[in-house]
Amino acid sequence: MSLVTSVKKAVRDRLIARAGGIDLSRLDKVPDNLSWPLRREVMAPGPRLSALRDEDPVQKLASLLGLDVWLVTGDAESRQVLSDTTSYSTDIRPYMGRSGSVTDGDFGGLGFTDPPDHTRLRRLLMPEFTMRRLERIRPGIASIVDKQVAEIELAGERSDTVDLVPTFAFPIPFLVICDLLGLPDEKRETFSTLATARFDISKGAQSSIGAIGGSREFLLAETARQRQNPGPGLIGQIIREHGDEINDFDLGGLADGVFTGGLETSASMLALGTAVLLENRELWNRLIEDPDSAGPIVDELLRLLSVVQVAFPRFVKRDVVIGGRRISEGSVIVCSLPAANRDPRVTPGDDLDLRRSTTSHLAFGYGFHRCVGAELARMELKTAFPALARRFPDMQLAVSSEDLDYRMLSIVYGVDSVPVRLGS
Repeated sequence: MSLVTSVKKAVRDRLIARAGGIDLSRLDKVPDNLSWPLRREVMAPGPRLSALRDEDPVQKLASLLGLDVWLVTGDAESRQVLSDTTSYSTDIRPYMGRSGSVTDGDFGGLGFTDPPDHTRLRRLLMPEFTMRRLERIRPGIASIVDKQVAEIELAGERSDTVDLVPTFAFPIPFLVICDLLGLPDEKRETFSTLATARFDISKGAQSSIGAIGGSREFLLAETARQRQNPGPGLIGQIIREHGDEINDFDLGGLADGVFTGGLETSASMLALGTAVLLENRELWNRLIEDPDSAGPIVDELLRLLSVVQVAFPRFVKRDVVIGGRRISEGSVIVCSLPAANRDPRVTPGDDLDLRRSTTSHLAFGYGFHRCVGAELARMELKTAFPALARRFPDMQLAVSSEDLDYRMLSIVYGVDSVPVRLGS
């Protein structure tokens, strides 16, 4: 065993000891008493989750390997947790055993990083997501959307039905992220195989962790390559502007975070959002007549669908009181974003209602871990939905939304297929 490996093993063992020996990666199946909040009734949170929120928005969910898990389902209570910068840690490594080691694909990235490292890394990434920088890629997004709309038309010439997931919902954010990161064309097919499995917990924690490790290894290798020959995208730009301020491991983690936060989430929003719009013809027609109406429509869809089902788990560093409940140090808090975004104390009713459209929903999280790519996601959605509606005004779902094939145990809620008929 090399000295470096010995040091890494010692660090890992110290982290596990700090967590009381808990190793969540050993779970070959996530128990139902933890996973049931991810189950939905079509697009909406399950009735059990809604009833729990209305009864008490802060409740103990389960105990797992000696770890108390609390579920927060209310809007105000979630904001209290997510905005607190001192009482919690999002560093999951102490709880992941060997899978949390550097050699096996340490989680890294912004989501699982605490200050001061989080502050340093976010400072390097944020300039790439200012509106000024994003405006540079708006034409590229429009070009990608137009290309995929043309692909749908070609598919419609070959078949009576077209699946919007492989022709529209997945390739748009995938190609945008590849362009954003500066990935060369020849590497994109390999990269595309690493997307969905990382969010699926139906086969246990280890399966998801393996998928995460695969994408991180790919992006670490790409970062090392671009260190020698910086590309035109985000990875190369950070290398050119910051050089030795950031190492390959941290930069690869940032790139992986962009991939994680921007691909499956936007793909799910495009797929599910289109299904919702096709069953709300007034809104579909509004997109055709007035593309500028896409802004409030997109934000109401983001709130209503909340495809990211839970925020990054918060590990309690000291006793806290949330919603009148005392939660002890060493516990973990999970905030259900779909439940919070439909909290009747804030947004009465479960229907799509543009009169209450707001950008202050929790679909992108909240506080200092709020998604850095929120405006990029909005830009994609506001470009894609009107383009689709204008080109195919008579598009119809080939099956009802209730009959779509939903991913019932995925942290990012989605659907495997959206078959449509294009119409005349």
